[in-house]
Amino acid sequence: MKTNDVKPNYSELARIYNIDRRTVKKYYLGLESNNKAIKRISKLDKHKQLIRKKLLIPGTNKKAVYMFIVMNVDKDIGSYSNFRKYVSKHSGELIPKNNEVHLRFETEMGLQLQFDWKGPIKLYNKNNELFEFYIFSSTLCASRLHIFIYSKFMTLESVERCLIETFNYINGVPKECLTDNMSSIINYSQHKFISEFKTFAKDMGFIPKKCKKHSPETKGKDESCNRFMNWLYPYNYEFESENELIEIIKKINIKVNMEVNSTTNMPPIVLYEKEKEYLNPLPKKQVIDSYLDTMIPAKVSNGLLVYYKGHEYSVPKKYINQTVKLNEVNNKLLIYYNKNLITSHDITEKKFNYKEEHYIEGLQSSLPYKDVEQLEELAKQNLKLLDNLVTKKEGLK
Repeated sequence: MKTNDVKPNYSELARIYNIDRRTVKKYYLGLESNNKAIKRISKLDKHKQLIRKKLLIPGTNKKAVYMFIVMNVDKDIGSYSNFRKYVSKHSGELIPKNNEVHLRFETEMGLQLQFDWKGPIKLYNKNNELFEFYIFSSTLCASRLHIFIYSKFMTLESVERCLIETFNYINGVPKECLTDNMSSIINYSQHKFISEFKTFAKDMGFIPKKCKKHSPETKGKDESCNRFMNWLYPYNYEFESENELIEIIKKINIKVNMEVNSTTNMPPIVLYEKEKEYLNPLPKKQVIDSYLDTMIPAKVSNGLLVYYKGHEYSVPKKYINQTVKLNEVNNKLLIYYNKNLITSHDITEKKFNYKEEHYIEGLQSSLPYKDVEQLEELAKQNLKLLDNLVTKKEGLK
């Protein structure tokens, strides 16, 4: 009989019953020696198939999938640490751990912005339409504040526009901007920035710098943004339009800057509040506006079309595979090539906007044996069918 004053002799009882002393103690204290661990149900179990599906997407990683679920599916799944342990525990069903190395270089407050292009990135929307684009990725070095900007091109004009957007975002200009050997702004043969970009840098008030040849590690802080770009991949087939995709990028951008940095042990958005005090002021508005060409570059497809705000508009056949510029004025889309107006369209809600003469010109190349009257009739029929097809699709939504 167990009493509060007298403890049994566990060793003696073990000899009597020929069992382990610790087993005797467990029984005496009311514990069961063969008590099996209760199988706990994880909050992540219900998301196991989704986790597996997203981890199988090329270019993604555990952090990206965790953030996708928290931001879009279920914010109550616990910490990333537990998520990582869960994936490791179920690695046979999911994806094994992948270790990465990140090099670190320190800079003083307000001194440097590092920037580069990421891409091309290819994502499909819910309608199975391919979106191919680039991300202008920059990092304000001391605070590690990241800025991600969507772009269809990597031209000089694109770099200038993205840097201006970046400066507006951080509300100032760093003393210098460092990049890798970016072809649109660097003359490879001379290993120097082109004159147009040097003029831009002077007008904006920063010193342009480039990484040493074959040494991208000197731009390590922006290279560390690569892992955050992986957060985009789980959105494959999860968005509908270009505007929605841009909003997703902005949402990821905000979330990234709220994450605690492993080097500073502070979220970038917190340290930025200090670093912004060291930035040079923005240039005058008229200087900035002189670089913000309202015309948007667009490449002409083999279908004689350019893409603009979710819709497509036709141009003459000779501009296939050329880059033209688009400008919207008074609900009209003006299309230019080498500063010359080549055609214009009314802005519509139709998916495809062909001018009949452009369509006929395209048919002449495909069907050279037909006469003009036959081509005109065929063009009218096909364009009518195309409009009806688009209308039916819209009606099914």
